[in-house]
Amino acid sequence: MLERAFELHPQVALRPEPFGALAYHYGTRRLVFLRHLDIVAVVEALADHPSLQAALVACDVAPARWPSFLTALENLEGSDIIRGR
Repeated sequence: MLERAFELHPQVALRPEPFGALAYHYGTRRLVFLRHLDIVAVVEALADHPSLQAALVACDVAPARWPSFLTALENLEGSDIIRGR
């Protein structure tokens, strides 16, 4: 998954919140809570980088935290909040 390129799904809007953000998918009407500002930063940066790993590095996410980010991003992909590109 680290080598893959992702982007925020074009039908998803992010609304900033003190805890992170709300992601609303207009196509599926699904609402997802992004509970940390770090994950919001990574999701917003995905389209600007050639891979997920590059986005994590650019957002200064420590490698020790990558497994939890991978789990969260896999869930976001499964919810169609992010998609491969």
